[in-house]
Amino acid sequence: MSVIDNERVKQVSFLLIIVLLATLLFSELYTFFPGFLGAITFYIICRKYMFRLTENRRWKKSLAAAVLMVLSFIIILLPFGMLINMLTNKVGYAIEHSSELIKGIQTVNNRIREATNLDILSQVRLERLQGYIASALPALLGATFNTLTAIAILYFILYFMLVNGREMEAWLYEYIPLKDENVLRLGTEFHKLVIANAVGIPAIAVVQGIVSLVGYFIFHVPQPFFWFAVTCFTAMLPVVGAAAVYVPMGIFLIADNNTWQGFGILAYGFIIVGSSDNIFRFMLAKKIGDVHPLITVFGVLIGVNLFGFIGLIFGPLLISMFILLLEIYSNEYLTKKREVTVKR
Repeated sequence: MSVIDNERVKQVSFLLIIVLLATLLFSELYTFFPGFLGAITFYIICRKYMFRLTENRRWKKSLAAAVLMVLSFIIILLPFGMLINMLTNKVGYAIEHSSELIKGIQTVNNRIREATNLDILSQVRLERLQGYIASALPALLGATFNTLTAIAILYFILYFMLVNGREMEAWLYEYIPLKDENVLRLGTEFHKLVIANAVGIPAIAVVQGIVSLVGYFIFHVPQPFFWFAVTCFTAMLPVVGAAAVYVPMGIFLIADNNTWQGFGILAYGFIIVGSSDNIFRFMLAKKIGDVHPLITVFGVLIGVNLFGFIGLIFGPLLISMFILLLEIYSNEYLTKKREVTVKR
């Protein structure tokens, strides 16, 4: 008959209380979770500059944090916000004129059918599309509002993380229940993951957007800057990427009797934009690491469903973090058990 270890029972009971409280707090503060993830991401990006300003140049912590927050807003969030604002205006217009949009799509469908005898969209599909637009576009505006809320929370948390950076890291190093080498590995690998997901994916998307913008000007596409914004967002989507913009655009132009423009956009998209994706992805992978396509696919699906627009970045980051934690757990606990088994 085995004797129950009272200390182990106390430990398990205490851990259960911690888990229950953590679950309760997370369920109540879930709305702020995207802002918390954003604060961690921005902290990782700004961390070395913060320490350089405060420790080498002897700046006050509050001043250094304020300067970095303003710069991060101007360099990162302001362009992102301008793109969202541009899309939001068009989304509002599409909601008000959804019937006209469907008529335009129907006209293009009729021209394609006359030219190729291929009926892409039947009347039933058009009605379903109109219902989807009427339900999805307002949700898109709501996601934009949620993004603005997350940004406000992000900077509120980020300020305290920057000001108390050394103390926070020392506390984490002390209380994370891992061996010292695994704690150091966790910090290093987590830094790489954040840079690869939060910097690499948007950087490649912006590059594809700029390359596409050149093509839009060359082939005289109407409202090129709007389509640049759309391309930047679709370029972050796995598998389809920027093709989700230039393929329908090329088909539309061909159906609208702008044959040379349509074929030009398609050729430019597949050859130039597609090549730029491969080239810059290879270049960035050498410097900041790359994200596996499967992680991107499932990360985007999960992230967009949870967080809206910003889920394009945070979704893959969450999956990468989950895989990293599994590796750390295996190194911390399972390796030790295997060694004991081998010795026996």
